[in-house]
Amino acid sequence: MKRYLPHIALTLFLAQLLLLLVSWLYSAAFPADPVRSLLSGEGVRWFFGHYARLLGSPLLVWIVLLSLAWGCVAHCGLLHSGNSYRERRAHVITLLYLIIYIGVVLSMSVIPHAVLLSATGALWPSPFSASLVPITAFGILSAAVVYGTVAGNYQSLADVYESLLVGIRQAASLLLFYVLLAQFYYSLRFVFC
Repeated sequence: MKRYLPHIALTLFLAQLLLLLVSWLYSAAFPADPVRSLLSGEGVRWFFGHYARLLGSPLLVWIVLLSLAWGCVAHCGLLHSGNSYRERRAHVITLLYLIIYIGVVLSMSVIPHAVLLSATGALWPSPFSASLVPITAFGILSAAVVYGTVAGNYQSLADVYESLLVGIRQAASLLLFYVLLAQFYYSLRFVFC
């Protein structure tokens, strides 16, 4: 699969270039149609003026946060844990931590007049629903750090830092595809909407 990823990335880049050319040719051939050209003054201003704002979506933040959490889980030793006393103790302490974490999150979101409910008291949409992925990612990340520390797999702060970087390294291809797909999607919306 990894050998196909560069070809898929190149295809997305070429699709963006093709959209540039087709939108320019179509808007020149049919100026009365609502199709806008990405090569017109308006299109160039839109692309450069809105590029960072369009890419900076919650989805990008979710990818980054979940990759950090995945890196900690993959690197803390939880997935390949044995049955030693230290690992069993780490399982118990991590489970207790997760119960406390879930209890705190539930107390801030489920009980009446909770701080993460909406102004009308609803759970959906609310600050809780808007932050569900970050709350989950932080819970997974912190539980992995607790497990890795108690199990002895993290000897120092540098080990925790390295586990965070493992997830970012593994998600690097996702970030590239996110940029290419978001750029193409928003360009399509600009041209045809």
